Amino acid sequence: MKIEVDIKPTEQILARYPAQPRFLISVMQDIQLGYRYLPREALERVAGALGVPLARVYGVATFYKAFSLTPRGERELRICTGTACHIRGAPLILHELQTRLGIKPGQTTEDLVFSLEAVNCVGACALAPVVVVNDVAHGNVSVTGVRRLIRTPKTPKTPKGKDVGADN
Repeated sequence: MKIEVDIKPTEQILARYPAQPRFLISVMQDIQLGYRYLPREALERVAGALGVPLARVYGVATFYKAFSLTPRGERELRICTGTACHIRGAPLILHELQTRLGIKPGQTTEDLVFSLEAVNCVGACALAPVVVVNDVAHGNVSVTGVRRLIRTPKTPKTPKGKDVGADN
């Protein structure tokens, strides 16, 4: 799938930084935020503007796990597969996510709505099992709760003291 990239946001980002190689990672972080990935056209423009070899730009992009060279979904789902989450049902939740979304960890749905990642630990073991949706952690998630998380158009707000997807 070929995505047409509007380079104007990249130009706006570059205008906020001095044209110096030391700003490479900061510029790339802003581009990642804007596009939800690092488009080839943007990286080529960054290399030229900062005077950095394109190979170095790609080296940085592939070294840091936070960067993606492929389009990411509007909603990034990260399921914790650490020990506490595993014991409390993470494999079932991961299976449900894969089945419902039709993708595996590391993939994005064709409509670019969801990306799925299985991560080693999110540091919220007391809330196991945990699914993080766009940097919002949802604890005590059940298979039924997964269905609600992916059915909701926006990341749900949790009422105080209540976990989305919990079997309360």
